[in-house]
Amino acid sequence: MTTVALTLLPERRTLQAPHGATILASAQEAGVDITATCGGRGRCTSCRVKFVSGAVPPPTVMDELQLGDALVREGYRLSCQCRVMEPVAVLVAPPLDERSFQILGAQSPSEALARVEIDAGIRKEVVTVSLPKEEHHQTSDLEEMLAVLGRTPDDVSPALLQALPRALRQQRGEVTVTTFGSRVLAVEPGDTRLLKFGLAVDIGTTSVVTTLMELESGEELASVSSLNPQAVFGADLMSRIAFAQLDAGNLRKLRTRIVGLLNQHIEQVAADSGVLPKWIYKVVIVGNTCMHHLLLGIDPSHVGLAPYAPVMRHALVLPARELFLKVNPEARVCLLPLVAGFVGADAVGVALATRIGETPETRIAVDIGTNGEVLLGSRDRLWACSAPAGPALEGAQLRHGMRGALGAIDQVWLEDGDLRLHTIGDAPAQGICGSGVIDAIATLLEADILDWSGLIAVEGRDRLPAPLRGRVSVRGEERVVTLARAGEGGAAREILLTQDDVRQVQLCKGAIASGAAMLQRIAGVAPDQVSELMLAGGFGNYLSIRSALRIGLIPPLPASRIRYVGNAAALGAQLALMSETERARAETIARRIEHVSLAAHPDFQDVFVDCMNFPRT
Repeated sequence: MTTVALTLLPERRTLQAPHGATILASAQEAGVDITATCGGRGRCTSCRVKFVSGAVPPPTVMDELQLGDALVREGYRLSCQCRVMEPVAVLVAPPLDERSFQILGAQSPSEALARVEIDAGIRKEVVTVSLPKEEHHQTSDLEEMLAVLGRTPDDVSPALLQALPRALRQQRGEVTVTTFGSRVLAVEPGDTRLLKFGLAVDIGTTSVVTTLMELESGEELASVSSLNPQAVFGADLMSRIAFAQLDAGNLRKLRTRIVGLLNQHIEQVAADSGVLPKWIYKVVIVGNTCMHHLLLGIDPSHVGLAPYAPVMRHALVLPARELFLKVNPEARVCLLPLVAGFVGADAVGVALATRIGETPETRIAVDIGTNGEVLLGSRDRLWACSAPAGPALEGAQLRHGMRGALGAIDQVWLEDGDLRLHTIGDAPAQGICGSGVIDAIATLLEADILDWSGLIAVEGRDRLPAPLRGRVSVRGEERVVTLARAGEGGAAREILLTQDDVRQVQLCKGAIASGAAMLQRIAGVAPDQVSELMLAGGFGNYLSIRSALRIGLIPPLPASRIRYVGNAAALGAQLALMSETERARAETIARRIEHVSLAAHPDFQDVFVDCMNFPRT
């Protein structure tokens, strides 16, 4: 195979890339992470590189579309589109210095646990085992222990036998036996009955939250949250599915990334709490269908192809060693059931936490995120659909978008005839995150800078106050609004909201709003019949309800009937961790939920197009 020298700056690392391979693929194969938000399909600018030496290849159509004339002339290309044909050196575009991420962890479960009976299913029993004493007595350590427990050899993993002789003899046969159902999970010398812990994990497309809990009291001992490291291979589900389809080894990369992060989380919560990982006996995991499959190493390809069928939907319980999780090797890992290809265990967790299927009144729960879901129902019936907002509300695919991190513009309002901004941590503005974009668009609608169709109304800027007038302009053929000028509010660069940014947000809000509208139409529920709208998920709990209503992101209900419910998927995982009754209830809920395929509904296109527009006032 012919190779070509590819030098990546600023690390000054030189790779021997296969001739004709893309820069992105070559870098990732060598273990160098170049972020590819769209999964390497030429639909974003995150993987851009600048040619420093060697011949600059002609731009592709996607280079022209995504980067624009100015960057193309400066020697920028998309690394996913650019193939290595001769020795070159390229500067990898530096990502924004995104630190101190604003990730919504799982809220305290105390109120939710107050209404359930705590019974995690983990039992610890102190027993004294008579050790074999006479040679002619045909017995064994295992047989003597099972005789005391009243169990069979099938209840004990062969791996557990490796430590059994030492455990039985350290305290003269006194041991603590840990069980879950019929399975023996651990045999420990002495009395360790007070040491029972578990993990609740919410694996989202964008972020992952892990919570350590004491299984007897339900007390939260530690919690940690991080960005999902799979995002470097694609910000949304379809991008990751496409990445997995490219090469058999890519599925392994995606799985390794998430398992590695979970083990980092385990190490962190153990260090923060002083709990040894060997005392963690139960783990409950929720996530959407794609995240579920990737964790298990299941090829998600057909989840991304019509009819979008998952490989499996049932609840699963397996030992931690099969997932390479660094807790007790025999700990039971419980994955909650899935509903459909794009309605996963996270939606089941939301339904479990909000009790949406148990009240006589009709309620709506909207889990807003990259792969959002909408649930509507009462104790009579329960519907759900996928509302794939995509990564734009996480800052991706926007000109100056970024995640909710230090320096992100997260609030925008109008004051004294001009825009006012707030950034996370009151740090100098670096870009704009999802909640800031929603605020900005709502503010521009109020100021008549945006019309109901989403067009930046440059033609009407003469009617605006002078400070605002100077922020609205046309650059080439592109309509833009300047949110922050270089130096303004400490901004190191100009931060714009472009016409294409507005269109991206319209697509996102159209997906969410049309999901809720279609479920209401199918259920025959008028807006005045909805008693409550619950906003769930990391993004949903940071956005302004007023701004969300103004742009039509959520159904037009009185603000008094809208409330934040936190990270409900993570709370659902905690309930299933602490109560086997709740875990069984999750299976009942999954069977009850009626999945609605929006794309297959004859009215959906009309509803979606209507929901993309902004409400007229």
